[in-house]
Amino acid sequence: MKEVRIHGRGGQGSVTMASILAISFFDDGKYCQAFPSFGSERTGAPVQAFARVSDMPIRTRHQIYNPDYIIVQDVTLINSVSVAKGLKDGGKLIINTEADIKEIIKNFDNINESNIILFPALKIAMKILGKPIVNTTLLGAFSAITGEVAIGSVKKEIESRFNSKLGKINADAAQAAYDYVKGGKIGF
Repeated sequence: MKEVRIHGRGGQGSVTMASILAISFFDDGKYCQAFPSFGSERTGAPVQAFARVSDMPIRTRHQIYNPDYIIVQDVTLINSVSVAKGLKDGGKLIINTEADIKEIIKNFDNINESNIILFPALKIAMKILGKPIVNTTLLGAFSAITGEVAIGSVKKEIESRFNSKLGKINADAAQAAYDYVKGGKIGF
């Protein structure tokens, strides 16, 4: 089983992202779950969402404490939330930022540079969507970085989730992020 924890702020689409990711896993023939963790948070407050995927039925129903992958939608969260807490050995922390890795790594005691992937999701989202909404862009990057889910499944579920025009442009953002990673523009 692989587990994903998503950190974002209320209104950024973290819960939607987890849901689309889980359904994409399902489209790939896997068992999956997606669920949020939030209380009375409001727009801008830190939230978490989770997704699990497995080749076998998933019986566990608790929060994810030791994820294989962590996605951070808003880099400012690394200063106030322990976003890397529990990351498995060899796990990947994918952060939406164009900052230098030397600046980012200073925020973490428990992981090293080989665990961190910095991805310019905001830049891609602004170019394609014209809005600072990075969840679908990060889904495309996740597909390319991890190989855990097919980009075709991700795009299909994005288009299914939103109306035709909005779905198409968000699927384009996911594809652009996927192509960006596969084009070798970021290091692993």
